Amino acid sequence: MITIALANQKGGVGKTTSTLALGSLLAQSGRRVLLVDMDPQSSLTQWLGINPASSLADVIGGAESGTLAMPAIIRQLSPGMDLAPSDLTLSACELGLVQRWGRENVLKAALSKVPDYDVCLVDCPPSLGLLTVAALTAAAGVLVPTLPAAADLRGLRLFLGTLEKLKAAGLNPGLQLVGIIVCQYDKRLNSHKQALEAIQAAGLPVILPPVPRSVRAQEAAGAKQPLTAYDPSGRVTGAYQEITGDIIKWLSQNPI
Repeated sequence: MITIALANQKGGVGKTTSTLALGSLLAQSGRRVLLVDMDPQSSLTQWLGINPASSLADVIGGAESGTLAMPAIIRQLSPGMDLAPSDLTLSACELGLVQRWGRENVLKAALSKVPDYDVCLVDCPPSLGLLTVAALTAAAGVLVPTLPAAADLRGLRLFLGTLEKLKAAGLNPGLQLVGIIVCQYDKRLNSHKQALEAIQAAGLPVILPPVPRSVRAQEAAGAKQPLTAYDPSGRVTGAYQEITGDIIKWLSQNPI
């Protein structure tokens, strides 16, 4: 199983939308996909209308190890795609992890109990805390959703610098930057064009096309459906289909 973390310390950049859309499309391509909601805000879990009796908090634990193994909490979403849900108790777990030896490896250890998947996508919290560090330590690659704005470009540089520090510290020296996904892009706005050009000019691996701005994602969340199921022929789904093609190429170059 290859694990990819979708991470950015900023919220509202499209991490959850991208996780669910890409997971759905990878499952449609015939791959077995596990989605992991690593965010205490549980946006992915809530999007799908799930109110879990047990969650990732029960697996990871806090100062002490969790009481459940990962398979005990996994829910099937659709053929080929499952979810390890989250809830607010995960925030207390993060506080407890501060006291725990080997805290960076808690997700990696949990995922070692679920080998029956081809791909795992981890929806990370909007922070650089211990939960995000654990996700990045468990991952072979990272996708970074961002917005086409100057402030987001500064945040992107900060996050990528943090990735390099993580690798230099020896936590996951083989971690690869799969690419940057530019979300909520409006081609009519010069500021968006300039931001995209600035990211590309910096030599960063942008996965094209940028995902267009649309209300469809919010509508899909309201309907408790993946965007790809709610609006299968829409512009946003079309963009994610092309991005999925690039991710499949990356997966083929990084076999299990």
